[in-house]
Amino acid sequence: MKCKRIFYKLFIFFFIFFKSSYVFFVKLPSIIGSANFTNISVTLSNSRLSYRAGVASGAANGSVVTIDTSGNADNNTNHLFPRDRVCFAGANLDGCYNQTEYEVVSVVDATTFNISPPLGANPLGANDYVIATQSAIHTINFTLITAVPSNGNILITIPSIDHPTQGNDGFPDTNSSIASNGFDLNGLGVANVSISSSGCNNNWIVAAVNAGNATTDHQIRIDRTTDSCAAGSTITITIGDSNRRLINPAPITTGHTPGIADIYTINVRSRDGSDNTLDESNVRVAVIEGVLVSANIQETLSLTVTGVPVSTFACGQTTNITTTATSVPWGTIANFGTFFHAAQTVTVSTNAVSGYTVRIAENDQMGRNGITCVGANAGEAQNCIQDTTCNVTGCTESTSQDWTSTSYYGMGYSLDNISGTDAAFTYNELGRSFSARQFADLEANETQQTIMSKTTPAASSQVYVCYRINVSATQPAGNYFNRITYTGTATF
Repeated sequence: MKCKRIFYKLFIFFFIFFKSSYVFFVKLPSIIGSANFTNISVTLSNSRLSYRAGVASGAANGSVVTIDTSGNADNNTNHLFPRDRVCFAGANLDGCYNQTEYEVVSVVDATTFNISPPLGANPLGANDYVIATQSAIHTINFTLITAVPSNGNILITIPSIDHPTQGNDGFPDTNSSIASNGFDLNGLGVANVSISSSGCNNNWIVAAVNAGNATTDHQIRIDRTTDSCAAGSTITITIGDSNRRLINPAPITTGHTPGIADIYTINVRSRDGSDNTLDESNVRVAVIEGVLVSANIQETLSLTVTGVPVSTFACGQTTNITTTATSVPWGTIANFGTFFHAAQTVTVSTNAVSGYTVRIAENDQMGRNGITCVGANAGEAQNCIQDTTCNVTGCTESTSQDWTSTSYYGMGYSLDNISGTDAAFTYNELGRSFSARQFADLEANETQQTIMSKTTPAASSQVYVCYRINVSATQPAGNYFNRITYTGTATF
């Protein structure tokens, strides 16, 4: 009897042991290899940082606003421009003052700006924010290394602020570091995301758009609905449309340097029907104030715009003014029919296998008080400083010509290599003294033009972008301005 009990106990022990071992074995996760996508890039339609400053004062019925000079994403007005649209929000970011956006009429100094229309009957509070929102469509392109099966999917992860609710409240976000900051989802949903593919049938459906919170980032899942999508297929995903776009972050509050981009990482992966990763890449995008920069890169990218002091020799000329990373202040021009010169330095570094491209454009020709200069040939009669035509043999945004005669008026630019040979053209090409082009005019639907490029990795490639202006004695008096956009991309 005792032997039977011992035998029975041993039987129960081994039964439990082998059963437990079996359960443990079948629950082991599948282990598969994953690879990076090829030719992956993310392009932002607008890479300007959003503006977010604190309010120091704004009187009832007044049109002058003064900002707080410490403790915020923006602590001066360097990144605020005439004709920007601003919203004054309370400390809880629960809406705009009077449900109204105001236009920046002028920037008075480093802490003060004027708005239109005037404020209402209530003054702004010391805990309010000044916000100028910048948003962008994100376009992601890549080539599959591994086929996505019929029940597979693509998962995109976009950085969100580490906060329970602010990542999807329609206001630009800021935090103490890039790692804890991100893009505001702005209510974007599945209807605002689209996908197309080449090399396989476009049998995809945008299944989910989930907002990030204090512990998670935004995620977009796109499901494969029928047949598989073969390796080598090219995928294009567009996040955002004319109705809804992701909101660009404001500068981080610690460690940000104006003129140097904040770099954010977007993760893209393809998965099988069990959500195992097939291919995966991290792509970095750059947002920067004062200039609009889009950076397509998988590993490293540095794009920097810096000012150039007065009396610098660039493009065969001596500069007349000092520029900054965010401004080319011509000041008062009293000598007519005279060339004036300024410059900025653009520096690019990347380990992108296929190199990089930097393009340039203007939002419009220089308009008196920022008016719209309709068409590519608006001039004095329309209260505009025209884009130069160079000499009698005219230059355009894509074709350069020598600009030697002060009888030809307007604004244009040239290029001068500092480090490397990446400039698209140079001031002394073909034996010229100042080979120049027009800035591509986006108002006139002209296309951004390449100013720097390289087909291999670059280590601190530098060029001078040399501005030249010449106005006639009949140019109407007033304050003229426009905005120049640098756009950088890198592709692996």
